[in-house]
Amino acid sequence: MEIENKEEEIEEKGKESLSRRLRNATPEELPDLLREYHSEMITSPHPFADYMRNKCKEKGILQQNVFLAADLSENYGYKLIAEEKRTRQRDVILRLCLAAHFSEWETGKALILYGMAPLYPCFPRDAVLVAAINNGVYDLQEINRLLERFSQTPLVKDYE
Repeated sequence: MEIENKEEEIEEKGKESLSRRLRNATPEELPDLLREYHSEMITSPHPFADYMRNKCKEKGILQQNVFLAADLSENYGYKLIAEEKRTRQRDVILRLCLAAHFSEWETGKALILYGMAPLYPCFPRDAVLVAAINNGVYDLQEINRLLERFSQTPLVKDYE
């Protein structure tokens, strides 16, 4: 867990530094900045797919176990992770992240890479999800019970 926090810290510092430098950059300075921060840039044509695969591998979790825990068919799950199929349902991506035991930060990054809003604790539903994740609660049924307990909509399953 500590290593993960260090990685998050390093990545956040890099983004802050890049953002700060871009605020004051002229168009002529952009090529140098892009070269300097190349390793921090997202250049993959399928960043979500790469991120999900790498995180599952890093955590030693089989993708089919993630799909099972997320209550998604293997076929649909593989197509989502490979970005062959898209969903507009943020809950489906959340289910994948929860099933893969992603931290709050990892979940936020996965959502962003998929093109969706990260968890935002000022929304009550997201606050419940953040609290669940930060307390190691990843079971979908338990999370849905928590959401209902706080009068929030349970995580929905996408209709494949």
